[in-house]
Amino acid sequence: MNFDLEKPFDFANLGDVKEGRENLGEYMPVIVYRLMQYTIKETLEKEYGEEKADQIFYKAGFRAGEAFALNTLDMDQDFNSFIAQLQKVMREMSIGLLRIEKADMEKMSFTLTVSEDLDCSGLPVIGVEVCVYDEGFIAGILCAFTGKEFEVKEIDCWASGDRTCRFTAQVTEE
Repeated sequence: MNFDLEKPFDFANLGDVKEGRENLGEYMPVIVYRLMQYTIKETLEKEYGEEKADQIFYKAGFRAGEAFALNTLDMDQDFNSFIAQLQKVMREMSIGLLRIEKADMEKMSFTLTVSEDLDCSGLPVIGVEVCVYDEGFIAGILCAFTGKEFEVKEIDCWASGDRTCRFTAQVTEE
């Protein structure tokens, strides 16, 4: 998958949430995030079909992951330090608890988990993986750091009966 990295999105346009939400603060319940996400996904599925909706969600996640990495993380460090910082920031921002289970640096292939994630932790078990946005988000982060395209696929999900979301990530053929 190739994504156009020249984009109109600008992280700075997200604004100063602390200033704008002086009384309510910068955080909100996860249920409100999910309400927005799942109603947008349902609308896209009705308009374009499930496959196209998933492609859009993956691309949106990719853009978000890339912007997140470039604007909140130090990109000038070794991989282990980068992952440690990513874990810390994801926890501090209540995005999820990241853990690397396997890493093959030579092949640029990883298995990682995100527990207590925004998208599905606590959902009813429906027998399928639902974290397409997260797949793109992870791919965007890895691409921003390495400069290489990654294919990320969720292989375990809370919604499929697991207690954590597990992803494989591997660099795509160049």
